[in-house]
This record gives sequence, C-alpha cells and structure tokens, in this order.
Amino acid sequence: MALHTMASTFTLPYGGTHVDVRLTAGRLLGVLSPHPVTPSLNVEGEIRSALGSPIGTRHLSEAAHGAQRVLILADDLTRRTPVQPMISLLVEELHTAGIRDHQVAVLIALGTHRPMTSAEIETRFGSDLARRVRIENSPWQNPDQLVDLGTTPNGTPVQVTRPVLEADFIIGLGSVVPHHIAGFSGGAKIVQPGVTGAATTGATHLFSTRADESYLGQLENPVRAEMEAIAAQVGLKAVLNTVLDHEGRLVRAFFGEPCHAFRAAAEFSTEVYGVAARAQSHVVVAGAHPCDIEFWQAHKSLYPAERLVRRGGTIIVVASCPEGVTTTHRDMLEYTALDAHEIEVLIRNGVITDLVSGALALAWAKVRRHAHVSLVSEGISDDEAKALGFHPFPSLDDALQAAVQRYRANATVTVLTHAPEMLPILTS
Repeated sequence: MALHTMASTFTLPYGGTHVDVRLTAGRLLGVLSPHPVTPSLNVEGEIRSALGSPIGTRHLSEAAHGAQRVLILADDLTRRTPVQPMISLLVEELHTAGIRDHQVAVLIALGTHRPMTSAEIETRFGSDLARRVRIENSPWQNPDQLVDLGTTPNGTPVQVTRPVLEADFIIGLGSVVPHHIAGFSGGAKIVQPGVTGAATTGATHLFSTRADESYLGQLENPVRAEMEAIAAQVGLKAVLNTVLDHEGRLVRAFFGEPCHAFRAAAEFSTEVYGVAARAQSHVVVAGAHPCDIEFWQAHKSLYPAERLVRRGGTIIVVASCPEGVTTTHRDMLEYTALDAHEIEVLIRNGVITDLVSGALALAWAKVRRHAHVSLVSEGISDDEAKALGFHPFPSLDDALQAAVQRYRANATVTVLTHAPEMLPILTS
C-alpha cells in the first residue's frame, strides 16, 4: 500500500458521475478498490456453462421435470445481477423439461424495499421477458399474502409470501458480495429476507446485532444458518448466483444446490472483493457506489470502513441517495441518533415495532460507538443526516478538511472507492 505524504488526488464514483478530490493535508495510506478482474466476454456462454455444470445437484432439466409451477426469485433494482439473460436461459432450460412459459413466474424479492414500478420492471427484466412470463413484486406489505410457518429453533418467526408456497419448484437468483448481516449476499438470502415478511427479516437482522462486530465476509455465521434453514423449509431447490466486477460486469456464474453453489460463489467472491490493507487509519472515506439509491442501501459502506478506521477515528460516507434515507422505513428517523443501549431498550420494551429498521439503527449506533460518521449526500438533508446520528457536510473536501484537522499532523486517510462491495483484510 502506497503512503503519500504530499498532496494526493483520487476519484470517487458518485451516483452517475464522480467526485475528484485533492487531499492537501494528512497522509494517504491508499485508495482501495475491488481487484481488477477480467469479465466474461460471453455472458450467455458463462451462464450456460454454469447451468451445464451444476454443483451438488442434477441438471435443471432433470431436477425440474414434472413441475407444474416454477417460481424464479429475482432481486430488485437495487442490485446489479444480470437477471435478463439469467432468466431467459433458465426458461430455455426449463423448456427441455417440458415446462412452458405459462408455468413459470418471476417474483421480485424485495425484502422490505419498495415495490418496483411497471416501467422499472420492464427496464430491468426486458419487455420480451415481461410478455412471456408473469413478473410480480413480492407482496410483503400485504398481511393477507403472508403465511405463518411457525418459528425456527432459534425463535425466528417464519412468515413467507403466499406465491412462494404455491410453487412446486423454486429457483433463486442473486449476486454474491460481502454482506454485513449474512456474511455474503446470494444463496438463501433471496428467500430471507427476499420473500419473507417484515417480522422474519426483523428477527434475523436483530440476530446479527448480538455479535460485537458485523459478519462481513464470514462465510459461516448464525444468521446465514438461519437463512438457509428458512430457505430449505419453503423449498428453495436451486440457485443461480453470479460474481460481478466493480463495474457490474459478469465474471463467473454458479448454479446448483443452494448451499453448495452459494459457497463456491462466495469463495470466488472473496478473491474479487477482498482487499489487503496494512494498517487502520484515522480517516476512512467510504464511497457508497453502487449501493446508493437510498441510505437504506448506502449504509453497507459503513461496515468495511469500520474494519479500517482506528477507534475514535472518522468514517466519511459519500452517497448520492436520490431517494433519500428510505422509502419504506421513515419512522427510524425518530430514534436512529440514539446510542446503542437506548435503542436496545426501545426494542426490548416494544416501543420500536419495526424491527428491521430498529436492527439497522442499532448496527449504525454500534459503528458510531467505534468512530465518528460524516455524511456527504445531495439526497439527504442536514436534518435527516443528524437524525441518523451523522455529521453532514456539503462536500467531500469539507468533510476531509474537518476530519484531518481533528487528528492534526498525524492524520492518515484510506479511501474505499466501492465500499459496499469490499472486504478489507488487515495484513498486520
């Protein structure tokens, strides 16, 4: 890692553009990005290769033979998974099993995100695919569309959206990147939180806050085990997972039994997104691209940054957030600035009823306990930033200047250009 003691410049992706920054004080320890990897030159060929080499299961044409209702779970517009070619080739493979288009449906695994509009669905999935198969948003906000399946041995209430239980063969899509709750995205995560109710998602999110640190990059962890148990309970039969480069281009695809195929993808994902760093720094600049539609996504930049910032240091989150803080969990602005203990008490006493946002507020409070958090965002007002417990700044230059002055001549700075999709690994 290079150590720059003179004026240094770096470029940070920001929304659909970028920010150029000149650091005139402090020492730049490094500008870290996911490893440059060669994307597949033939996206369809890579997906076909994955379908032709199933991991831990039979070929799809054999496994799905005789199914009457096939359901494909796909992530929404907050993700960059190449769903169009993935679904098209899955449908083609299903045809060889005698399954017709009218027997196939796509359910958009929203988690607790807002529903996608008709225009967004057509853009993401393509007009041709939208005509051939039924594509719907997961009805997680409709109580009549939630089915109670009891609880797991750990006490997690299992509420699943009805369309999932009406299918007799379920395939999950997704891209695999490091994730602070599930260790990595992908695999069973397309079921939980993808197509479960808010009570289930709130419980697993709270489960993750029991640990002192996030589960970022931990392949085996209690939350992942809980998600996989729920996915198995509802009948997830196979996953088609991808690993993308930092520009969202397909590098590798993995198909097969949900647990086995996911783990193969996660191991490869570590090679792409794992970045070595020799030391923690006083200041970490965390660019939230490409997870920067709203702060509900951009918060993923906090956990990689926490790994690299010294205790008492400063994290600067840079996120455009054109849709603001969140469109579905606005109540969290009432309590997110509280400290972790106060939030835990409100959850325990039933004052906070939205456990999904309560769990994230608790996670953010634990990050703030470790380091100051500054926020640079055109989409979030100063009052909203303060309600999140963050210090707002009009520009990254202003935020950097204030942070560097806090630590004076000893200030060191590390930059994460695509923080939500990075796994920092300290080497000393």
